[in-house]
Amino acid sequence: MTSRFFVSAILASSVFAVAVPAKADSFNFSTGGPTNAMASASRPDSAGKTEIESADDFVTTATQTSITSATFTGLLSGVVTTPTVQNVIVEIYRVFPNDSTVPPSGNVVTRVNSPSDVAFGSRDASAGSLSFTTATLAATFTALNSVQPGGIHPKPGQTTGGDGSITGQEVLFTVNFTTPINLPPDHYFFVPQVQVSGGEFFWLSGDRPNPSFPAGFTDLQSWIRDAALDPDWSRIGTDIVGGTTPPTFNAAFSLDGVIATPLPATLPLFATGLGALGLLGWRRKRKSAAVA
Repeated sequence: MTSRFFVSAILASSVFAVAVPAKADSFNFSTGGPTNAMASASRPDSAGKTEIESADDFVTTATQTSITSATFTGLLSGVVTTPTVQNVIVEIYRVFPNDSTVPPSGNVVTRVNSPSDVAFGSRDASAGSLSFTTATLAATFTALNSVQPGGIHPKPGQTTGGDGSITGQEVLFTVNFTTPINLPPDHYFFVPQVQVSGGEFFWLSGDRPNPSFPAGFTDLQSWIRDAALDPDWSRIGTDIVGGTTPPTFNAAFSLDGVIATPLPATLPLFATGLGALGLLGWRRKRKSAAVA
């Protein structure tokens, strides 16, 4: 085999290896099915209604994770049907003190392990960055306790015991992100908000503890805030429900996406091919100079 043919073969094979992308790994996270332990209000700011955000956490560990879809389950209370859902917003927060003012205001018991002050990213159906569908799972579903609009207070009045049981339609929301949410490795909070005409949306609790958490990370409990408490957050179980042995809650949601794949292991071969071509060119020049 001539040197020219040898180098050409290396370069061709390495270019092919780089040009063919490796199959992306999938990302999946879930808190399991909904439970009847808690239902927490979560809605965007709209005409006559102030914003409420309810949050639960998840973790990514890859160099980059692209979230492409999500599900969450809640109640639609009041005289409502699924067509009265007007908008869905999904926000992602990092864990305090990221994206936050330090020290915090002191209006809540603690900010340790809470969502940050401001969102890391968001997608909005009204802006076209997500689409959603709904499916009624049960015509009537009752949660044993709830945090309803007006039930969120700064300390020392944060502990109310909750706002009591609430009944509504159990609805599964499936969200597809037109623009995927790209996340570096970190601990995050997922915040779905639903705008409803003629009623309210309440996010249902999920399984706890959650076995989906990777080793080295703690499954944090659900947090909530309204416009009056912003930028602070209160723990739904520990702060608002309270009691001698306060409960802790997860929320019912799942995430799906893809994990960024490292560059193929054959990339060094591509560099070797380029280097060999350079060496061949140098040898040609040296030979020509000797002949001259």
